[in-house]
Amino acid sequence: MSISPAQCRAARGLINYDQSTLAEKANVPHKTIIDFETCKRIPNVSDLAAIHSAFESAGVQFISENGGGAGVRRRPLSYSD
Repeated sequence: MSISPAQCRAARGLINYDQSTLAEKANVPHKTIIDFETCKRIPNVSDLAAIHSAFESAGVQFISENGGGAGVRRRPLSYSD
């Protein structure tokens, strides 16, 4: 699944990650996050997948375009969380 720069910024805010923390969790260069969020360039496929995976591991769900616009939300907590 692809994510937009706006979804990336929103997801970071949702889980209280700064750009450095996201870069560390995704194991990508900090500059990759900066450039993506400021629409300077789109990360390569593997970096984008790593960013997406880091967010999902932190409990973020990505909402696809469904007439109301793409977005993010927290994964509902289960009793095992």
